Amino acid sequence: MGDAPDDAAPRLAELVSRRLDADPSITPEVAQTVLTALGADPDLRSGPGHSGIFVSAIRVRGFRGIGPRADLRLNPGPGLTLVVGRNGSGKSSFAEAAELTLTGVNRRWEGRSAVWREGWRNLHEGSVSRIDLELTTTGSGAPLTITREWPEGVDLSGGSWTQRRKGQQPSEFRATDWSRDLELYRPFLSYSELGALVDGRPSDLFDALHRLLGLDDLTAAQDRTRARRLELERAAKACRDERSALLTALATVADDRAARVAELLGAPEPDLPAIGRELAGARHDPTGAAALEAILRLRLPEPAEVDAAADHIVGCAADLAAHATGDMEAELRVLDLLRRARGHVDAGGDCPCPVCGRGSLDEQWRRDTDAQIVRLTDRAAALTAARIALARAVDRARSLIAPVPPELDPPTPPVPNVDTGPARRTWSTWAGLADEHYRPELAPRLRTAHIDAVRGLETLRRSARKELDRLDAVWTPLVPRIAAWLRDATAAVAAEPELRTVRRAEDWLKSAAAGLREQRMAPLADHARRIWRGLRQQSNVDLGAIRLQGNAGASRKVLLDVTVDDTGGTALGVMSQGELHALGLALFLPRATVPESPFGFVMIDDPVQAMDPAKVDGLARVLAAAARSGRQVVVFTHDERLAEAVRRLRLDATVLDVQRRERSTVEIRVAEDPVRRYLSDANALLRTRQLPRAIAAELVITCCRSAIEAAALARARATLLADGMDHHEVQRRVDAARTTWEKVSLAVLGEPDRVDDLNALLDREAPWARAVLRDAAAGAHIRIDREVGQLLSGTRKLVKWLNP
Repeated sequence: MGDAPDDAAPRLAELVSRRLDADPSITPEVAQTVLTALGADPDLRSGPGHSGIFVSAIRVRGFRGIGPRADLRLNPGPGLTLVVGRNGSGKSSFAEAAELTLTGVNRRWEGRSAVWREGWRNLHEGSVSRIDLELTTTGSGAPLTITREWPEGVDLSGGSWTQRRKGQQPSEFRATDWSRDLELYRPFLSYSELGALVDGRPSDLFDALHRLLGLDDLTAAQDRTRARRLELERAAKACRDERSALLTALATVADDRAARVAELLGAPEPDLPAIGRELAGARHDPTGAAALEAILRLRLPEPAEVDAAADHIVGCAADLAAHATGDMEAELRVLDLLRRARGHVDAGGDCPCPVCGRGSLDEQWRRDTDAQIVRLTDRAAALTAARIALARAVDRARSLIAPVPPELDPPTPPVPNVDTGPARRTWSTWAGLADEHYRPELAPRLRTAHIDAVRGLETLRRSARKELDRLDAVWTPLVPRIAAWLRDATAAVAAEPELRTVRRAEDWLKSAAAGLREQRMAPLADHARRIWRGLRQQSNVDLGAIRLQGNAGASRKVLLDVTVDDTGGTALGVMSQGELHALGLALFLPRATVPESPFGFVMIDDPVQAMDPAKVDGLARVLAAAARSGRQVVVFTHDERLAEAVRRLRLDATVLDVQRRERSTVEIRVAEDPVRRYLSDANALLRTRQLPRAIAAELVITCCRSAIEAAALARARATLLADGMDHHEVQRRVDAARTTWEKVSLAVLGEPDRVDDLNALLDREAPWARAVLRDAAAGAHIRIDREVGQLLSGTRKLVKWLNP
């Protein structure tokens, strides 16, 4: 029915690999190109790094309908959980909180007015709003808690967003790590999204299924191969065009070198290494063009750097001179003597001076000596620091000095019309300062040597530029163009095998795309049809093929083939709102439960609305089947019909009841079936001593009547549906049973209007039951003779009689 396929559908890369292997015309190079293009962007496949993700708790404070902190605890594993509560109880706030915390957005809020979106803080306790989503993941014993917290005054887009493993420090939660998996396998679905899945923009569902099936990767692979093919073709064409332009330009140059290169370029298959050798000779020939260009690239430090270094030396030298007053060596000897004397006194106590014998080394002496030790120590430290600073200033200045560059050594043969001697001599003087230590004249020598070296280099550069301009007037401008063409031509020749391979890969991807799309779509479409068959129940609409049409633009859409009583139709034209929602679920669940999804949970908010009773039964079975297949299915609903269907169909599920008290205090408890709940409430009222007895009695009687009615309706539905009656007819009879007597009549006799026959039956077979029924039905309006404790016992017996 709704179970996932036993065998996971092959991944797109596996399908492509199989097709490539089966095609004898495909070379290994083409196959590798296709597979590389298919998986060329590993960053797109990065995910949260977790798998088997289940929800163990949703803790909410000050958000939407929840005021003080409320904890929704879930069993973190496969199973079906229904979270039920009336409208406004706060149940949907848990679903919205979980979605917002994990995804950063809430689909239900999109498209709403600003007033609606901004009312996210709870009115009773919204000073600090906080959501904790506690997850368990495969392979880690510690739960992962994702937290969003907003201090007072911070809007929804602000606040903090963190994650934390138990026993570890919180860290920033990076939504981008989860975005791709949340886009592909989104585990959240709200009522507002159900219809949008099928009657929203056609391209939205197409895009969602296209991404899920990995077909975006197929399109991207085609785009990559096409882009690479165009890149290689453009490069080859640019080489051909530049070759023609160079031949035209070379024909106008009266130069032997130009003639030789033109001859090489004009060959049908140009000899690229020969052209390279010709260019190498031209750039390093005796005319010295390369040496001239090297001279133009020479650089000396900027004057500002040298001035700053010299000023720093002068400043540090002045600082050293300021600290070097007096006889520092003598002061150090005195410091050592005082420290020894101080140690002598510390060891032996007050005593006469061991040197002169007259003075006393007492408390006053210790104070004076400590002060002198501190003074002498500070002076010694300051002097040492000044010396270090001066040494560093000299090192910094020397770091600016480079040795004489080889370009200024006498070249062999020498560069014509260029004399490197003056520049070499001034640079040598500058370079000689690299070995100098501090002397007072070092700073001015640095400035003078640098100024001379700059002047000498500038004079040499002017001569080199003039000579180079003369050489470049005719031939040289063409050399860089030819060199650039040679690089590109060499690359184009090397890329020719790749271009042939990429063209073949692109052709193969185009021809295989349609078949791969159908092959990838088939398992998901089969799964959706199985779910639809479980949901449709008595609907006369059947779902056929599900196909993707188009690739891009407004033409892309999902074709849903439906038949009505075996007659073809269009989904939107023949389906009711409830059927559209059921179809939305049929398309959502396969997407959210594919084996590749890291999410082990599915969270659905209010799926029951607009569904008729038959589809509610189908929904209960589909959800239970999804839970049996290994998913944690959490459904939020205010419609009691789903919980009733789960109980009646004996499906394994946990039902949690959400109630909202004063000031948005939300309570959650495991729900009993209505009959047990009413009987438990009646028993609790009997034991409540604080209630006046008359009020307690009236409330107990009301609970007894409600328990009898709930038991009667449960039996009626189960019996009539088991007899094959249509859900609509069952619901019509339930709606017609307005009184307690009519509801019991419906349960026992199948009709609500056979109360007289019911009385006769009870008189014959269970007179006690008629008495209990009479007192429970009338006790809320008139005084009865029976004690309320006895009525509660009789009600339990009657309930058991109705549902043995």
